[in-house]
Amino acid sequence: MSSLMDPNGSLMSALRKMADIVLVNIMFCLVCCPVITIGAALTALHASMQVLAAGRDEQGDTVVRTFIRTFKEDFLPSTILWMVTLAMIAFLLLYYRVVQSMSGSLARVYQITFYVLVLIFLFGFQYLYPLEARFRLRTRDTLKNAWMLSIAAAPWTLLSLLLTAAAVYITVFMNPNAFNMAVFIWTVAGFGVLAYLSSFIFLRTFHRLGVFYELQDVDIGEQTEGALFMDEDHRKEDLMTFEDSVSDPDWNRRTDPEKEEQHREWVKATTGRGKKR
Repeated sequence: MSSLMDPNGSLMSALRKMADIVLVNIMFCLVCCPVITIGAALTALHASMQVLAAGRDEQGDTVVRTFIRTFKEDFLPSTILWMVTLAMIAFLLLYYRVVQSMSGSLARVYQITFYVLVLIFLFGFQYLYPLEARFRLRTRDTLKNAWMLSIAAAPWTLLSLLLTAAAVYITVFMNPNAFNMAVFIWTVAGFGVLAYLSSFIFLRTFHRLGVFYELQDVDIGEQTEGALFMDEDHRKEDLMTFEDSVSDPDWNRRTDPEKEEQHREWVKATTGRGKKR
């Protein structure tokens, strides 16, 4: 019994994580209310859950503090991403209305193209805010890399989609009469739990595809093999060098000024230009 109540035991650790998820989930729901802030809220949610999934919260950077800091610092770029996301959704809805007004065999062809477009949208959408939460990229690079990464890691992307679909089906469609219970689950912990579980997929994908390098593992000016999303101008035979559209190696990006300065020197040495969004 005493081992179960051990502050450093697995049970207490799991309870602390669950409490963090609930707190962040409630904060996420609250800041989503103005609608325009959903993009920043999604970025903050994924940043917090990535910290929790990687165990960084035990090193002093609490998930609640991460959520607040990320929401403030990434508000503008995340809001721009959200505006782009809304524009894509509006286009898909308009396309659907046009397809529904058609008839005959041609309509079936356009219906197939509509479902393909929806699938492509969902593929890239999954990575938009996890990328914004993890890396310092320009908005256009985040958009480009999200879809490239979703295709390069197609099995993991499908797994993440299935995880989301299963969560929605179990809480909403399995028992349509329990709508109030579904609202309660998602308001209290649903978004946080889903983002936490998905973070293991995203972090594994970043690592396996070569976009999860730490600064101490890379020498200044070093060319690194296997890095994704390379600027063709900086390709040399089979080697690829990092550039500003790849990643920021520092965890949560803004914690160590000395590493920031090292990183700026590294970017200049490898690409000949500074780092900006």
